[in-house]
Formats: sequence, structure tokens, C-alpha cells
Amino acid sequence: MDLASLAKKIRIHALRMTSKGGSSHIGSVFSMADIVAVLYGKVLHVNPENPKDPNRDRFILSKGHAGAGVYAALAERGFFSTSVLETHYQDGSILSGHVSHKDIPGVELSTGSLGHGLPVGAGMAYAAKLDKKKHRVFVLLSDGECDEGSNWEAILFAGHHKLSNLVAIIDYNKIQSLASVQETLALEPFASKWQSFGWNVVEVDGHNHQDLETKITENLATTEKPLCVIAHTTKGKGVSFMENSVLWHYRTAKGEEFESALAELEGKK
Repeated sequence: MDLASLAKKIRIHALRMTSKGGSSHIGSVFSMADIVAVLYGKVLHVNPENPKDPNRDRFILSKGHAGAGVYAALAERGFFSTSVLETHYQDGSILSGHVSHKDIPGVELSTGSLGHGLPVGAGMAYAAKLDKKKHRVFVLLSDGECDEGSNWEAILFAGHHKLSNLVAIIDYNKIQSLASVQETLALEPFASKWQSFGWNVVEVDGHNHQDLETKITENLATTEKPLCVIAHTTKGKGVSFMENSVLWHYRTAKGEEFESALAELEGKK
């Protein structure tokens, strides 16, 4: 699968979806779009024709506010028609602003309240280990949600039980909803904190598809430890006036802003 093409489609779908429905978090979708493209394009063992296959990998988007990006990836992989994306965040739609599993094939868990995805994922991975199952569990978190104490309980639990079938990927764009991570609640030294809890930790360029694929696949299950991938990203990646701007956590692109953003994503500017 052409990862560059998939990432571009995810960004364009998400821009159209959030603009038409009037929802937020486009900057958060853009920062993780390349990560989601690599997961659904190369890494995850999932089957759109059998979304409940017991041997499938499990993926949880813990930063559920960026759900438009996952819906777009699922539609492009064939879990449902891309025409459904046009209803996002509108009355009667199955596609809510924060990601939901209700009536949506391919979504494992509804999220939105931050700090819940990794605890659930750790439980799934532990159950799989007890049952001697071979599938993996992937959880994509935001950097800001690492403020939540529930995550650190799960990090401790996963390290203690040596859950080598669990991968936590951090979308480390350095900007939270209202200010930078550094100003809100500093995370550094981030990698060493995960390591001290018994995790194997790698750092990657979160917009480099080859780097992401290689670092995830080469380090997965090579030790008896869970894997943490700290993906350094840019909030709003792909649209110049959205990049590294806290404004685009909540702002919706409309009118000239929408047209300008779409032109950049389509390579017309």
C-alpha cells in the first residue's frame, strides 16, 4: 500500500469531515495521520471482510478526539464506504466527533475521556498473554494525555507483566489543547520514565513512514518488554498555517481557510 497516498487521503478526508460537520481537532488529526497510515497500511493484521476475526490485532485510539483520522483510514481500507465519511458529526450519523465503536466495524473501543485507552489495552494484552493468543495490541496516545495518572498505572502494570504484545505509540507534537506540553505539565525526561517502568523505548520521526514502520516492526516482541514508540510530530502537519499552532486544536476550517488548507494538501499551492 502506498503510505504517502494513504496519509494524504486521511488528511483530506478529515479536513472535509470536520469542516462540513463543524467539529474540532483537525490539528490533532494531522499530527497523527502518518502514524495511522503506517499502522493501517503496513503493520496491523486486520481484515475488513472479517473485522471481528479473533486473531486480528487490536488498535485503540486513546486520543479519541482525533477520531476523524481513524474513520478515514478504516474507510480507505474498506471497512465501510467512504461515502459514510460525509455524514461525520452530523445529526443521525454513526460517526461521532470522538471515536466510537458503536455500529462501526474496525473500531475496538469508544474513547474521548483521556487516559483510558492504555489501561484497556494493557488489559487486552494481559488477557491475550494468559490465553496464549498471538495477536498484538496497539494504543495511540497523545502527549497531553500522559498527564493522566491512569496511564502511569497501566505503564507500571504492563512492565511488571512483561506484556511484549503491547505497543504504546505517543503522538508527541508538544502542544496540548490550550498551551504547550512544557507549559502545562512537562513530560521530560520522557523516554527514561517509560524505561524505568520496564518498557523498551524507541524514538522516531512521526512523519517518516519508513522510520515508523522499521522501528515498530523491528522492536516489536524482540524483548520480553512492552514497546513504547515516542513519535516526534508536528501539530497541524501538512498545512502551513496550522502547523505548531495551538489555535487549530479547536478551530474549524471554513471558507477561505478550508479552501487554502485543501489546496495545500492537494499540492496546488
